Amino acid sequence: GNDLVAACAATGTGYVDLCGEPAWMRQMIDAHHEEAQRTGARIVFSCGFDSIPFDLGVLTLQDHAKATYGRPAPRVKGRVRTMKGGFSGGTAASLKATLAAAARDPSLLKLLASPFALTPGFSGPHQPTGLIPEYDSSIQAWVAPFVMAPINTKNVHRTNFLLGGAYGADFVYDEMMVAGLGDIGKAAADAIAKFNPFSGDKGPQPGEGPSKEDRDTGLYDLLFVGLMPDGERIDTVVTGDRDPGYGSTSKMIAETALCLAQTEGAGGIWTPGALLGAELRDRLQAKAGLTFTTG
Repeated sequence: GNDLVAACAATGTGYVDLCGEPAWMRQMIDAHHEEAQRTGARIVFSCGFDSIPFDLGVLTLQDHAKATYGRPAPRVKGRVRTMKGGFSGGTAASLKATLAAAARDPSLLKLLASPFALTPGFSGPHQPTGLIPEYDSSIQAWVAPFVMAPINTKNVHRTNFLLGGAYGADFVYDEMMVAGLGDIGKAAADAIAKFNPFSGDKGPQPGEGPSKEDRDTGLYDLLFVGLMPDGERIDTVVTGDRDPGYGSTSKMIAETALCLAQTEGAGGIWTPGALLGAELRDRLQAKAGLTFTTG
């Protein structure tokens, strides 16, 4: 993808992809963001399940917080309540390759570990790692590490960065998977934390993925909890009506491309939320089977 992104940046051409590799994304940002700003090229990474529902979920919550309380929520929790569907072999292979490269390169490992890997020149407050199971009192359930959190959280922080700190300089965000209630929930959270679906030969191989039935019957339900300093709380729920990795992702990237083609905006390397925001959210609700509800 290096040459393609370079060509788009040089010629002012729009670009969308499904990339979820933060090291490569940072490389492209460093190499081409300023050129894309000059040429007007609008380059948008991560236009699938990672990270549109999460990026737009936080954006929706923060828009509500500012409209209701006059300021953004400094603390937001992303919680995956339901996720039905399989991973693609390509996603599994990409994650394996990224982890293997990080094991060989300490500088890459440091980049991957940083929540602010995609915000050059800016580092916010300490962020939760999301790597250890814990009891989340805000939803009264046990939560466990979520495999896509390392890329989603970085994209959410980049959106805040690109929007000039619209979520605040003190913004704290994490993502975890809801494991359940009581002792059963704790046991499930511990099991999820120990299980690596991509280790060794586990998981789908490149070219493999969920069946058509699995794609059509898949779904997801995401909860975003915004905590205000005075104790007020905002809940935003995002749902999708197909499996995350294929059925929903294919619709999301298609609608993102159409939204990009039919709107104006400044050049640069963007997140979906920072560039397309509410316009994309409206398209996804009307045409891609997503819902965004805030209460």
